[in-house]
Amino acid sequence: MVVGDIATGTEVLVIGAGPGGYVAAIRAAQKGLDTTLVERDAYGGACLNRGCIPSKALITASGLAHEAGNAEHMGVHADPAVDLTRMMEWKNGVVDGLTGGVEKLCKANGVNLIEGTASFANENSVRVAHGGDGQGSETIEFEHAIVATGSRPIQIPGFDFSEDHVWSSTDALAAETVPDRLAVVGGGYIGMELATVYAKLGAEVTVVEMLDDILDPYEDDVKRVVRKRAEDLGIEFRFGEGASEWSESGDGGYLLHTETEDGEASTYPADRILVAVGRGPVTDGLDLENAGIETDDRGFIETDDRTRSEVEHIHAVGDVAGDPMLAHAASKEGIVAAEHIAGEPAALDYQAIPAAVFTDPEIGTVGMTEADAEDAGFEVVVGEMPFNASGRAMTTGHTDGFVRLVADAEHGFLLGGQIVGPEASELVAEVALAIELGATLEDVAATVHTHPTLAEAVMEAAENAQGQAIHTLNR
Repeated sequence: MVVGDIATGTEVLVIGAGPGGYVAAIRAAQKGLDTTLVERDAYGGACLNRGCIPSKALITASGLAHEAGNAEHMGVHADPAVDLTRMMEWKNGVVDGLTGGVEKLCKANGVNLIEGTASFANENSVRVAHGGDGQGSETIEFEHAIVATGSRPIQIPGFDFSEDHVWSSTDALAAETVPDRLAVVGGGYIGMELATVYAKLGAEVTVVEMLDDILDPYEDDVKRVVRKRAEDLGIEFRFGEGASEWSESGDGGYLLHTETEDGEASTYPADRILVAVGRGPVTDGLDLENAGIETDDRGFIETDDRTRSEVEHIHAVGDVAGDPMLAHAASKEGIVAAEHIAGEPAALDYQAIPAAVFTDPEIGTVGMTEADAEDAGFEVVVGEMPFNASGRAMTTGHTDGFVRLVADAEHGFLLGGQIVGPEASELVAEVALAIELGATLEDVAATVHTHPTLAEAVMEAAENAQGQAIHTLNR
């Protein structure tokens, strides 16, 4: 028996419980707004369930196994055995704990939770279809809405994720066995992170990338450090080639067929083919046109600096609103959306939002590069500190990379930073804070940093920019 449609109302309706949506819902509720959050799949969205958290768990676990088996130079001899089933169970436990925590936080803050699939009926109401036979649907009228439906892996023609041997990033994060040979289509951050994981777990990895290098658009010297380390891990690169099709091979595996712009064809043997060419917005089924919202030519919802769509009382945050497609940016956008709806003067400023790539070594960047700053009209001063001059880096055995700070030469204000090396994702937070606070090179250099730490490299880079470095040669 189907339950009849019922109608309810709410001040703020949030569609999607990922890092943009659940944060927006909690902040809206904290501001005293009656808030309803609709989620059709799992609390935490792609980030917690199929992206950020599970991938970093596997990056940590695979890195630990690799470190243990390659520490002879430190006098440590080991031959670790990897139990992938147990590793995946541990990863799933981490995910379950966090997603359960999101649901509890929402409830504790007074957010009304509804499980189902929302679609716009008009610009002031949605219909929510509940899963399962006989569950029916309901109509929710709202004063304000926040769309936070996220993104999904992009498929390319001829490579259907329904094929067992064609992996999306989601599949790669839930594998039951390590393939002997893994072909990765795409050398962006997702492809490179997962290529590194599987190389450390023992797979022979080949990365096929249409561009002439990995990790576009990071600077060449940053990419060079990561590429060199990947090659040391045994990862092979094929640049200037695009995946065209796959076929079965005579050994029970498969062949990845590629083609250059000039039509030159190549084939690479593989047991699994990971397609990691980017992510696209999840807007299908939302019926945005019923609310008067048109997406751009890539399917994203265009927004202003207060996260408003062309229909001002309907906001969009996170991946569905386009770049920067970062979980922490989504959370910030969610906060801005909720506070703007609450009548506060909130607006977005992406200048101090960092980005990180969890390769080996890591990359952490924030603000402007030297070229960006010069294009913006600044007279620039740059300071660097290599990790091979860092005492703490030497004690970890990871000395590849550097810290680079970019500042305004006239006043010394920090404009940006690029870090490639151990714990770069953590170290970049100091640079982001400095930019947010309007700190100068002198401020950073004068801040006493604990010794011996990796963070000292940030201080030394600031001193280097002033021509006063002690532990590296001044520029």
